[in-house]
Amino acid sequence: MVATLSARHSPYQNHLLAALPAEITERLIPHLELIAMPLGQVIYDSGTQLHYVYFPTTAIVSIHYIMENGASAEIAGVGNEGVLGISLFLGGNTTPNLATVQTAGHSYRLKGALVMVEFNRAGPMMRLMLRYTQALMTQMSQTAACNRHHSVEQQLCRWLVLTLDRLPSNELTITQELIAGMLGVRREGITEAAGKLQRDGLISYRRGHITVLDRSGLEYRACECYKVVKKEFHRLLRDSGAAKGLPINHDVGLSRER
Repeated sequence: MVATLSARHSPYQNHLLAALPAEITERLIPHLELIAMPLGQVIYDSGTQLHYVYFPTTAIVSIHYIMENGASAEIAGVGNEGVLGISLFLGGNTTPNLATVQTAGHSYRLKGALVMVEFNRAGPMMRLMLRYTQALMTQMSQTAACNRHHSVEQQLCRWLVLTLDRLPSNELTITQELIAGMLGVRREGITEAAGKLQRDGLISYRRGHITVLDRSGLEYRACECYKVVKKEFHRLLRDSGAAKGLPINHDVGLSRER
């Protein structure tokens, strides 16, 4: 669904687009389509040919790997800090993963052929996309290690603060069942962990809605994986400008503002 452009939407809400030099964004902006991304929408399925890349602004997309028995787990999330569809400019054109909308919102999409024209100039866009790809690989590998070695509570705290980094508020609209599916754990484990966080005053939870009351407390309870991922994003994207406005007291986080 292609949305109508308005003052509420801007390509510069995506940190990668905002970090590109003006001459590149001037070439790309006429071809960017603003689209609505409703909750649960499949952006691409396993093995399908990719025709677009997506630059989320207010939406968050979850990348899953689906097992033969139907079980799945999130291997990465992509929000306003990134781009969806890296297989196109890496030359693979398809991916074994499934990408679905975790948080409803909007995104800009760009035809893959146009991305490749700019990428093959071997200039700033190529360098930025490759740095982002390395940061995304860090997120994927750290998620795999986290799912194996850390408690459900630690994983939940990590997931909550990573999600908050991509949102303009401290409120999340999501069910415990969906969180359990993304983390690849039993729903009962999420219920127990969320209940403990609520009793300790870190979150407020009612069906389908989570309000974070104490972000610093969540960061303290999260495993080391959160800081590893954020530090790598910061290191790789800092010089590009995609990580402008970093909070002084969270020097491994990405800015939520242009």
